Amino acid sequence: MDIKSKLSGVGTTIFTTMSQMAADHGAINLSQGYPDFDVPLPLIEALNRYAREGQNQYPPMHGIAYLRQQIAAKTASCYGPVLDADDEVTVVSGATEGLFVAIQALVHRDDEVIVFDPAYDAYDPAIRLAGGRAVHIPLAAPNFQIDWQRVRDAINPRTRGLLINSPHNPTGAVMSPSDLEMLANLVEAFDLWVISDEVYEHMVFDGRRHLSLVSNEGLRARTMVISSFGKTFHATGWKVGYCLASPELTTEFRKVHQFVTFTTHTPSQWAIADFLEHHPAHYHTLPDFYESKRNLLADALQRLGFTLTRSAGTYFQTASYDALSNDDDMTFVTRLTQAAGVAAIPTSVFYETPPAQHLVRFCFAKEDQTLLAAEERMAQYFR
Repeated sequence: MDIKSKLSGVGTTIFTTMSQMAADHGAINLSQGYPDFDVPLPLIEALNRYAREGQNQYPPMHGIAYLRQQIAAKTASCYGPVLDADDEVTVVSGATEGLFVAIQALVHRDDEVIVFDPAYDAYDPAIRLAGGRAVHIPLAAPNFQIDWQRVRDAINPRTRGLLINSPHNPTGAVMSPSDLEMLANLVEAFDLWVISDEVYEHMVFDGRRHLSLVSNEGLRARTMVISSFGKTFHATGWKVGYCLASPELTTEFRKVHQFVTFTTHTPSQWAIADFLEHHPAHYHTLPDFYESKRNLLADALQRLGFTLTRSAGTYFQTASYDALSNDDDMTFVTRLTQAAGVAAIPTSVFYETPPAQHLVRFCFAKEDQTLLAAEERMAQYFR
């Protein structure tokens, strides 16, 4: 049978590749972004309770009211605006689904969407499946800040929107107030929309604050914000996220969502809503929790000979191995996994055109002893 692929050139993701390699070689997995510590106990207890109480059938397509109300309350508490839980909040089966739905809802054939490299690998395929084209603008090391003049120069009559990610995976860069103002000015001047990937919203360090696009009056009506409880509550396998958008954009979002997953796991929604209401301190303490882990890993990497700028957000740290090897980044992480017993991610996979740099990404959402054990293994390897 002659099958014409809609995603020619797309294979197994690097996260699957490196996690499998880590498993095959008994390596400490600092590649894929998931914690090796437990979900908060009250959240587990709530999940069990709601499942036992019978909350196991289809929920409303856009999410149970209790969870949507708690998301709206958290948004108001963290960022200011009071959203309508019925018309501006939609629960989704993970942020990747939310991003896919947002892209399918907004991107039409031959539309161009600006994305910033290094970019999460789900963006470009979803844009292609919608019939659009991703226009990749690189972010410059070591700070990976957006060059807004370059963005303006890339806008043409086919440009329909931008896909923003802050805190940024894989670099850890965080947008500033001036970035939001520049974005708002461009969006208004050229009549664009924005999809904002904010899954690491509660992991911002060194006294910075996350600036959600819903907090900017000029951006709110033109933006779909996607976030994730999997990241916030250490429960990546639960696959529960949400979309914040104006009523008009929410209508378009839900038209697509209903034909992708339709609904999201019912007892998880009840448990997360309960935890949000009764344990709000959890997400308020995440910056300090993860900043200490970032410092532990960054200090270790610097002792080993890596050079780096400390991550401003997310639970990832990028580091240059210029002083350690001349290998390309895929060769370097393969040897690091197989010979040193520590898995990382090559950053070249996040670029349309990879730059000449020796940069890899490590995940620090791990127990402290895991990070220290990884340092010891790498120290023996580089000795």
